[in-house]
Amino acid sequence: MPKYKERIICLSEETTESLYRMGMGDRVVGVSSHTVRPAEARSKPKISSFIKVKVEEIMDLKPDLILGFSDVQAELAQTLIKAGLEVYIFNHRTIEGILNMVRTLAGLTGELGKGELLVEELESNLADYKYQGKSRPKVYFEEWLDPIITGIGWVSELIEIAGGRDVFSELARESKAENRVIKPSQVVEKNPDLILASWCGKAFNEKKLLMREGWDTITAIKNKEYHEINSSLILQPGPACILEGLPCLKERIDSVRH
Repeated sequence: MPKYKERIICLSEETTESLYRMGMGDRVVGVSSHTVRPAEARSKPKISSFIKVKVEEIMDLKPDLILGFSDVQAELAQTLIKAGLEVYIFNHRTIEGILNMVRTLAGLTGELGKGELLVEELESNLADYKYQGKSRPKVYFEEWLDPIITGIGWVSELIEIAGGRDVFSELARESKAENRVIKPSQVVEKNPDLILASWCGKAFNEKKLLMREGWDTITAIKNKEYHEINSSLILQPGPACILEGLPCLKERIDSVRH
């Protein structure tokens, strides 16, 4: 019988959540300090931030696999590989990528059936929340405030599924945040009906939004349709954004639909 991975360290939350949802939380031996869900995972040793790792503590845990996310963690991966550890870095930016991440995890752990069950749950939720009508409010999603960065790929896709029209959908295809930087005047030109802010772990500050030049002319500002969505619900490329973030998007978009 092949030996599958049994002592796994997760450097970001989406793999932790996915493993727990597939009933393999006992295989997770270390997590990121930014881990929010599931709550029981927070009791595991915290061996990293998103950009720093505790190599000695990781070695002490004797992992047979370390999971990370994105090119941002490339240096962490290099450090760990040089230490003789096995590392797998996901780098997805789409909903399809999230589903494939789950399938890959299931393969690495020898639990393909559990992976497909989770994928089916996620696909079912996507279908349940898919808007079928014609009225699509214009939505501006802000991922960061200084510089202003608009939403990443899976966020844009979820906005469209929920029945909105992402006003910067053309930028959502850009995987790097620096390629999604925009000027305040560009938002004024797009004139969204709804503004959603999710400042990557930083608390939303209404005043910082309203003080921007020309933004008092935007329909969303005039109608006070600017809201925060907790970044842990939407900016984590795993099950949470589909199961928890999508319903929040749908509720907000429905509230401005005519």
